[in-house]
Amino acid sequence: MSTLPVIAAVDGSDDSLRALDWALDAARGRGVPLRVVHVWQYAAAWTSPGVLVAGPPDPAKDEVLDQARKHVEDPADRPVVEYLGLQGAPGAVLPELGSTAQLLVLGSRGRGGFASLLLGSNGMAAARGADCPVVVVPRPGREVHDAPPAAPGPRVVVGLHVDSPDEATLAFAFAEAARRGARLQVVAAYPWPPQAWASAGELLPPVIDQDAIENETRVLTDALLVPHRAHHPDVRTEPYVAPGDAAGHLVAASKDADLVVVGRHRRRLLAPARLLGSVTQAVLLHAASPVAVVPPTGSEE
Repeated sequence: MSTLPVIAAVDGSDDSLRALDWALDAARGRGVPLRVVHVWQYAAAWTSPGVLVAGPPDPAKDEVLDQARKHVEDPADRPVVEYLGLQGAPGAVLPELGSTAQLLVLGSRGRGGFASLLLGSNGMAAARGADCPVVVVPRPGREVHDAPPAAPGPRVVVGLHVDSPDEATLAFAFAEAARRGARLQVVAAYPWPPQAWASAGELLPPVIDQDAIENETRVLTDALLVPHRAHHPDVRTEPYVAPGDAAGHLVAASKDADLVVVGRHRRRLLAPARLLGSVTQAVLLHAASPVAVVPPTGSEE
């Protein structure tokens, strides 16, 4: 079991305090320390080219970390907590913290974001670039429509692409469900209807039977879950196979879920930078529950 800490990124906003609460529970459940980090971005003042007259604030007088200390001082069963003030651009510093953590947690939007944004740039940068899973905790009150019926009780949701499954994402989701005593809802969407063009402007009807595609997706889903079910026999899985957009199904399933788990886009030959796939971005923007973005294994990225 990893002894690396859970890291909570705070900036004094209500969003970051919600993330801190989530991270506190995660560290407690894992039996590891919690590291609370504030990245202090300051604007230096220059009187003339090359002459710096105002440097960074004193890290010992970090009011954001003082607020975090007060926020977590009450729980009697809290894990070991350490506080760290760093200086720099949060969008650059936060992803780098992933190499020293087993989990990086932050709010969906910090103090510097525009009110109209559903996800701040720091959250997007961390989810895209960190070496560890990143959990983004949304603001409460996000509305989700067309949610499938779900039984009461703790539930973790994971997205599964049967054509290119990500073992790291499945492993994380099973472990998280086991840790929470939750059932695992596995969302496997398939595109429908397939489109074929005979000539300009002429759309041919699908020649593939939808039932056959759905059955094949279900068979592949069950096969991909076999090793993970064997490793976590106490986790009850609920495959959910449906046609259409994967992001839409995952967002709908996020209603009343404890966590939605998605994978990060694998690095492509012609796109060497780390990327977030369109499904992952949509889930981060619209899910009602916290979202965990899991990086691929080292050999795959």
